Amino acid sequence: MNLFRLAGDMTHLLSIIVLLLKIRTMKSCAGISLKTQELYVIVFLTRYLDIFTKYYSLYNTIMKLVFIGTSIAIVWYMRYHKVVKQTYNKDEDTFRHFFLVLPCFVLALLIHRAFTITEVLWTFSIYLEAVAILPQLVLLQQSRNIDNLTGNYVFLLGAYRALYLLNWIYRFFMENHLVRWISWVSGLVQTALYADFFYYYIKSWKNHEKLTLPA
Repeated sequence: MNLFRLAGDMTHLLSIIVLLLKIRTMKSCAGISLKTQELYVIVFLTRYLDIFTKYYSLYNTIMKLVFIGTSIAIVWYMRYHKVVKQTYNKDEDTFRHFFLVLPCFVLALLIHRAFTITEVLWTFSIYLEAVAILPQLVLLQQSRNIDNLTGNYVFLLGAYRALYLLNWIYRFFMENHLVRWISWVSGLVQTALYADFFYYYIKSWKNHEKLTLPA
């Protein structure tokens, strides 16, 4: 494992900790898209099916279990916790997220590394993760009320993906120029979706202003 991969994993983990900190300590999920979180549950469950059939390392297994468990826990809090669920901005979380699922699955059936159940579902999870942030970004644009923890959570999610791009570049030059088009293109799309948010996040931080996104 190289430094970029480790930094990406830790940044991803930190984003989840920040979100859970907001939910647990503030008893609030205001500004968080339940639809994005539901998509992440689908992403992790379909990506990590091999946890029952293949063993790579203790680190790999623990991280898979953490991502699956925390994503399910976040959705549970937002849907069923008697206090937290009352803070959910349902009227602003309007993106029809399940319309993303079918196109990603069809694309995975057409473009994949191997036509097996685990490979198709892994590919599907890569495509779906690339666009899973869309409901969250739409919600932030509509609410225009972004607290620090929510802003930091989304920034860390985007930073994790940017670090993974550096990881792929490093691996390309250090591991016999192995081409991973599915991961590369999906990662570029995902990072590009964060570009507008990154601009306004860095601008607000630099000017010591409250983070707002244009409608």
